[in-house]
Amino acid sequence: MTARGIGVLVSGSGSNLQALIDADLPVVAVASNVAGVPALDRASRAGSATAVFALADYPDRDARDVAMGDWLVGQGVGLVVCAGYMHLLRPVFLSRFPGRVVNVHPALLPAFPGAHAVEDALAAGATETGATVHLVDDGIDTGAVLRQEAVAVLPGDTPEALHARIRAVEHRLLPEVVRELIAA
Repeated sequence: MTARGIGVLVSGSGSNLQALIDADLPVVAVASNVAGVPALDRASRAGSATAVFALADYPDRDARDVAMGDWLVGQGVGLVVCAGYMHLLRPVFLSRFPGRVVNVHPALLPAFPGAHAVEDALAAGATETGATVHLVDDGIDTGAVLRQEAVAVLPGDTPEALHARIRAVEHRLLPEVVRELIAA
C-alpha cells in the first residue's frame, strides 16, 4: 500500500474514530455524510482534515461517493475505515480502494447484518453476539471477516447495555486490525 494514511467515514458520535486516534494511528482525513456530528469535532481536535459529503448536495449516491473518494485520495488515504458510517458505499467508491475498506459491526457476522444488529440479537433471543471487523463489499455486511470477538448477552440486557459492552470490544479490535492492515 503506497498511501499509509487512514480515512475514516462517520455519521455520529465517533467513539470508534476516537479509539483509532487514541491508538496513535495515522488518521489523516475524516468524512461524514452528516454535518455537525461530534465525530467531526473529535477529528478536528486531533488535527485530521474533515469534510462533509451530504447526499442532498449531489445528484445521486454515485456522484457523492466519487467526490468523497477523490477527496480521500487527495488527503493521502490508503485505507478507509467505516466507523459508524450509516450509508452503503457504492461500487464506484469501493473500486477506488480495492480490498482497503473495512467496517466494524456490532454482531458476529454473518448473524445480524444491517443497521439494527444489537436490537435484532436481543429480539432473536441470542445468548451471544459480538463485534466483527470485516472488509466492505457491495453487500450489507457481507465482506470477508478479518476478526471477531464474542460478547455474551446477559439476562435483562437492554440495547444500550449490550451495545456498550460490544463497543468496548470494538474499541480494542478495530485499532488492532487497522494497525495490521497499514503495516502490510
